[in-house]
Amino acid sequence: MIRDLTTPDADSASGVTPTADRQRFGYAALALLLVGIVLGAAIGLVIPRFRTPGDDSVEAGFFRDMSTHHAQAVEMSMIAHAGSATPSIVTLSADIATTQQAQIGYMQAWLRDWDLSPTSDNTAMAWMPDSAGSVVNGLMPGMANPEQLASLRKATGKDLDIQFLELMRAHHLGGIHMAQEAEELSDNKDVDWLANSMVTAQQGEIQLIDDLLKQARSS
Repeated sequence: MIRDLTTPDADSASGVTPTADRQRFGYAALALLLVGIVLGAAIGLVIPRFRTPGDDSVEAGFFRDMSTHHAQAVEMSMIAHAGSATPSIVTLSADIATTQQAQIGYMQAWLRDWDLSPTSDNTAMAWMPDSAGSVVNGLMPGMANPEQLASLRKATGKDLDIQFLELMRAHHLGGIHMAQEAEELSDNKDVDWLANSMVTAQQGEIQLIDDLLKQARSS
C-alpha cells in the first residue's frame, strides 16, 4: 500500500530540503535493491530441487526472458526513485524494484540449479506458441524502447512521474501476459507458483498506478 510519507508543508516546516530527500531516498533504494538481490538468491537456493527442465523448455525460456523483462522494470524504477519528489511514486518504485530484483534472484538460482545457462541463443519468446509479433524490434511485450528510456532519464517533476507510471503500466501488462502464458504452459508447480505471484502483484500495482496517474494528470 502506498504511504504518504511527507507533504510539501511538512518538509518546509522541518527544514528538510528536496535535495536531501532525494539523497535519502536514493540511499534507501540502493539498500532495498541489495535486499532484493540477497533475498532472491537465498530463497532460490533453498527451494527444494524439482524435476529438471530442459534447455528448450517453457520453464527455462520463461525464466530467461522474464529476468530480462524484470531487469528493465528495476532500471525504470530506480530512475523514478532517485528523481521523483512525490512520496507515493518513490514508495511504489522502491516496492517494484525490490520485488522484481528478488524474483530475478529466484529465476537465476533455479536456472543454475538446473545446470542451465542464464541466457540462450533462442529468440525471445520462443517458448510461447504463436508468439510471432509479440517481440517488436527485439523488445518483449510491454518493454520500453531506447527512446522512451532516454526520455525518462531526462524527465523531472510531474513529467517524470507521468512517464514512469505510463511506462510501468504498459510494462506490467506485458509481464502479466507472459506470466499467465507460462503458468498455462508449464506443468511445474513451483514455476506456476512464481508466475502466479507475478500476476497477482502486478495486477495490484496496476490499480495503484491508475490512481496515481489520475492524481498526477489532474495536479
